[in-house]
Amino acid sequence: MKLLVLLSRFPYPLDKGDKLRAYHQLRYLAGQGHEIALFCLSDEPVSATMLAAVEPLCRGGLTVHRLRRPGMARQMAHALAQGRPLQVGYFYNPTAQQLLDKVLVEFRPDHVYCQLVRMAEYLRPHGGRWPMTLDYMDAFSAGMARRAAVASAWQRPVLALEARRLAAYEAEVFGWFRHHTVISPADAHQLAHVGADAKLPLHVVPNGIDLTYFQPQTSAALAHEILFCGNMGYYPNVDAAGWLANEIMPLVRATHPAARLLLAGTTPAPRVLALARQPGTTVSGWLPDIRAAYAGARVFVAPMRLGSGLQNKLLEALAMGRPCVTTSLANNALGATPGHHLLVADTAPALAEAISGLLTDEAEAARIAAAGRTFVAETYDWASATSRLEVLLVG
Repeated sequence: MKLLVLLSRFPYPLDKGDKLRAYHQLRYLAGQGHEIALFCLSDEPVSATMLAAVEPLCRGGLTVHRLRRPGMARQMAHALAQGRPLQVGYFYNPTAQQLLDKVLVEFRPDHVYCQLVRMAEYLRPHGGRWPMTLDYMDAFSAGMARRAAVASAWQRPVLALEARRLAAYEAEVFGWFRHHTVISPADAHQLAHVGADAKLPLHVVPNGIDLTYFQPQTSAALAHEILFCGNMGYYPNVDAAGWLANEIMPLVRATHPAARLLLAGTTPAPRVLALARQPGTTVSGWLPDIRAAYAGARVFVAPMRLGSGLQNKLLEALAMGRPCVTTSLANNALGATPGHHLLVADTAPALAEAISGLLTDEAEAARIAAAGRTFVAETYDWASATSRLEVLLVG
């Protein structure tokens, strides 16, 4: 079939969750013989290397529109005045709209697949002309509401307004699409208000993990006891990194004074970079091969208090055979069994106790790690996950 895919970011390199999901879905769908035309935005330059990784998947063509800051500021102001979410304005551009309209006329897709509500605005003029599927991916409004609840006094009203507008917009765009997907049952539950029509349910299409790429490396040398990684410019990760370094690690070092922490991942925010001043804490920034960080750690910790969706970092760490410690918020999307596949705690003292226990009891750490690896191998597979999406697109 002829499939037009809309993305808010160029899906390579795989340094953000939406890019990772989009790339693996494109690869699977192209491998099934579908003719894909990709239309995507980018707020950063797209290199020849990046293009070379994606172009072979797009027999129907590849269109990239570069977003630039003056236009983005104008569109955010316009969205604010219209009562729409700021992030919808951030990613909307009239020139990009004209390009997409041209692609739709020339490509004549059998189905349009739109990733994230922030791209739905481009399809407002085209409702009903083509079968369309929207991937909500995460419950963005719920994640924004959690962030607003812990924000500073001056940020709180802005973020709370954005959360309300996102919730209203998530509901508004629902009727434009024939099918709707989400990354986990936990996110589906938080979007239940837009899925009240039984004829238009929310379909869970999880992420997967490449088990041939992410696998245990038993010969790796220990470089640090504790690892947390992710996009370190993403606010929920910034919050988690600060909580881990400032409140959890001092409690861990009460019993393991030499414990070293590595915070790894692309575009670290100033708050994260500042954590490197603490003894025993390293901020690496982007790494060419994140597997080295996983392999060099004794325990992986994802102390998520904010955000939504499935944490790909947990899938990778579990696949690499690392014993993991996380919060209920992250595990609600993952669906692992606490105490068997990983450890779950929600306060700094409880998280520190779980980490310290794994550092002390190597046999228990090995048991947890093995069970976690088995869990992701049996539960998260890109082919089986994306085949659920394919059924919707061709139906």
